[in-house]
Amino acid sequence: METFFSFLERRVDDCSSLLCIGLDPHIPDLNEPTAASALDFCLTLIKQTAPYAAAFKPNAAFFEVFGAEGWTALKQVIEAISEESNRLGSRIPVILDSKRGDIASTAEAYSQSAFETLGADCITLNPYLGHDSVEPFISNPEKGVFLLCKTSNAGSMDLQNLLVLPMGSDSPSPLYIYVAQLAQQWNVNNNIGIVVGATHPQIMGMIRAAVPDLWFLSPGVGAQGGELELALKSGLRKDGKGILIPVSRGISRAANPAKAAAEFRDQIVNIKRDIFERG
Repeated sequence: METFFSFLERRVDDCSSLLCIGLDPHIPDLNEPTAASALDFCLTLIKQTAPYAAAFKPNAAFFEVFGAEGWTALKQVIEAISEESNRLGSRIPVILDSKRGDIASTAEAYSQSAFETLGADCITLNPYLGHDSVEPFISNPEKGVFLLCKTSNAGSMDLQNLLVLPMGSDSPSPLYIYVAQLAQQWNVNNNIGIVVGATHPQIMGMIRAAVPDLWFLSPGVGAQGGELELALKSGLRKDGKGILIPVSRGISRAANPAKAAAEFRDQIVNIKRDIFERG
């Protein structure tokens, strides 16, 4: 049975990459503050970086800001990724970064919007409302989610580091460990991963030890100060997979985005080789 992560792993093998290209059309980076300019910005990045992308991650906020025209542009971006995939002969997953989280009936509508209307393959979710808020997104094994677990921002410590006492346990653990364990428990269709920021490599290592098989989406490398080598050492699974490294501004603002993407991909490959050769 095809699942989201079997699909992702096939793409990872095809392109020898764990690089996730962020599509974040910040208004200051555009030729003009319009949805059309945001679309052009993303189309250029897709064409230049697709050979090196294990996945693309458009951030909904940078399209929503333009209203209805922005939503149209977002759908066109996702369609362009599908067209580029066909040209390359290898389907590239689209992870919609929107961090949804609501009661089940509302979540059902959000799920239809992301997967059916927009055509995304995966979405980021806030798991705070519990399993019934996540279930509408994971009922189809071919569609995936990444649950927020330990995010890359400094303010993540306000809540995510709190000690919690799960029901039936007499030993408290950090909330991020509990969320990771819930994700593992809910991952019956091989379509749930977790967001674990690359800015917290020691915590990433603790989470990897708690959930050795889950996929991580690990933002924070580059502009937010995360170090690629530390992230890979802390987050890689024993099979050399299990972590996607999103990079947005480090590629989109480069003089040559294609070259920047290739260099990030090659760095990942070289670091992985060194890690496993050293044992």
